Amino acid sequence: MESKAARCLCLLAMLLVAGLGAARGAGECGRVPADRMALKLAPCAAATQNPGAKVAPGCCAQIRSIGRSPKCLCAVMLSATARQAGVKPAVAMTIPKRCAIANRPIGYKCGRKFIYSDDVRSFLTL
Repeated sequence: MESKAARCLCLLAMLLVAGLGAARGAGECGRVPADRMALKLAPCAAATQNPGAKVAPGCCAQIRSIGRSPKCLCAVMLSATARQAGVKPAVAMTIPKRCAIANRPIGYKCGRKFIYSDDVRSFLTL
């Protein structure tokens, strides 16, 4: 009888630990950290630094994928990885429009940036 109770407690403890790990891992981009998602934007390197640079098709594909979640896209653009790569958030936030993505976030606050109007100009919110 004790061994059955001990097994049940052990199973319950494992489920609890697994549940806590899943909850902790669910960030802006689900279970994938924003810094790791930022690595997928390597084809966007030039476009995140220069608003006049042509956006590569591979970049647009990644932006379409990540942009399904505006919170994730925001977290990726403001991540430490993006910052270290020289991403300029105000420029990077123009990429969805430059890729002609119809369902891009408009009027969305991203960190201290605000994506304003249909032309996706970024302003600092003071």
